[in-house]
Amino acid sequence: MSILLGDKEYFPGIGQIAYEGPDSDNPLAFRFYDETKIIAGKTMKDYFKFGMAYWHTLVGNGGDPFGEATHLYEWNQAQDAVQRAKDKADAAFEFATKMNLPYFCFHDVDVVDYDNNVAEFERRLRAWTEYARQKMDASGVKLLWGTANLFSNRRYMNGGSTNPDFAVLAHGGAQVKGALDATIALGGENYVFWGGREGYMSLLNTNMKREVEHLARFLHTAKDYARKNGFKGTFFIEPKPCEPTKHQYDYDSATVIGFLRQYDLLNDFKLNIEVNHATLAGHTFQHELQVAADAGMLGSIDANRGDYQNGWDTDQFPTNVAELTEAMLVILEAGGLQGGGVNFDAKRRRNSTDNADLFYAHIGGMDTFARALIAADAILTKSDYKKLREERYASFDSGKGKEFEEGKLTLEDLRDLAAASGEPAVRSGKQEYFENIINRYA
Repeated sequence: MSILLGDKEYFPGIGQIAYEGPDSDNPLAFRFYDETKIIAGKTMKDYFKFGMAYWHTLVGNGGDPFGEATHLYEWNQAQDAVQRAKDKADAAFEFATKMNLPYFCFHDVDVVDYDNNVAEFERRLRAWTEYARQKMDASGVKLLWGTANLFSNRRYMNGGSTNPDFAVLAHGGAQVKGALDATIALGGENYVFWGGREGYMSLLNTNMKREVEHLARFLHTAKDYARKNGFKGTFFIEPKPCEPTKHQYDYDSATVIGFLRQYDLLNDFKLNIEVNHATLAGHTFQHELQVAADAGMLGSIDANRGDYQNGWDTDQFPTNVAELTEAMLVILEAGGLQGGGVNFDAKRRRNSTDNADLFYAHIGGMDTFARALIAADAILTKSDYKKLREERYASFDSGKGKEFEEGKLTLEDLRDLAAASGEPAVRSGKQEYFENIINRYA
C-alpha cells in the first residue's frame, strides 16, 4: 500500500467524507461544513483550521475510574515501541485524510510510548517525527501544534515546571525540548503549554510565589530555545482552573493574561481556550473568548463541551448550535483566531465502541461549528444585533460621556453632572430580544 495508508487500512469501508448539503441523509457526509464556502471573507477551511487531537482519537481507551478500557485499537498491538508509533501514525493520517481534517495536534506521549530513559524516549520521538514527516507530505495534513505531557507520569504528581524538586523540573525541560524539536521539524504552526498539574493541592506545603516564578522562568527558557532553533510560530497557554489539582496557576483567561503581562511574556504567547475548562472555571466559553479577544490574545480553541450534570472535564463533542453561535459572534467580531484553529479535544463516549463512531463524532462537531459560523455571520450582517448593542452605549459617543472615556472629567465633574441631571431614565437591556436573535438564526 502507499505511505499514506501504510501496510493496513484501519478504517475499511469508510471513504472520503464529503459535503453533500443540508438535505443529505448520509450519516457519513457533511451537511453544513463546506470547506470552500466563504464566510466573512475567508473559506470555512481557513476560518476553522480543524485539527484532530491525537490523544483522544488514537489513544483514549474509554476507561474511567469505575471501569476498564472499552476502545481496543488494532494500531496498538506491535511489540516494538517504534513500530507501534508508526502503526498509530498510519491510523492517524488515514483518519485525518478520510475526515478531510487539514491539521492534527499531539502530546509527546500520545505519539510514542513514554520511557523513563531520556535518551530512549528521544530516540522514539525522533523516529516518529521522521515517519510523520513522510505521512504529512503524502497527505497534506499539517501540524497545528505540539505539546508535552508533564502531568501523567508519577514524577509530576506535584507539577512539572512548578515542582518543588528541581530534578523533576529538569525532566520536564527534557520533555519540552523533545516536543519542541518534533514540532519544529514537522513545521508546526504553534506550540501549547497546558499546566495539567501546575498548581497546588494545599497551600500549607506550597510556596506559591516561588512556584509561579519558576513557571515563568521555565516558559522563558523554552521560548528562548525554540526561537534560537528557528520556531516562528505562536506559543499558547491553555487555561484550566482545577482538576486534577485543587487550584491551577492558569485558572482562566484573565489570570493567564495577568501572568503573561507580569512576567514579560505577552509578545510571544496567546491563549488556547477550551470550552469545558471555561465551564469548570464558572464561566461561559463566550466569556473566556471575549476576555482573550479584548486583550488581543485569542489564539486558538479546543472544541468540546461538558455535561451539565457532571462536575468534571467530560470532553464531549460539541453539538449545541445556539451556544456555539454565541461563541462564533465573539470570534468573528475579533477578526478570527490569531494563529491557531479548532482542535477537537473531544472523545467519543465510553459505550461508542465502533471505529465509525469516531467519524460520526467529528462530522457532528464540524457541522455544528459550520452552522454556528453561518448563523453568527447572518446575525452580524442581517439583524439589528450590532445596532442595538451600540445604542446601549450611545451616551459615551458624544458630550460628557465621550469626555469621560477620554479621561477629561474629574470625580468632582461626575458629581456635579449627577446633581444637575437628576435621576437617570430607566433603559432596557433587551436581553430577551438579543436571545431571540440568536434563536432566529441559529
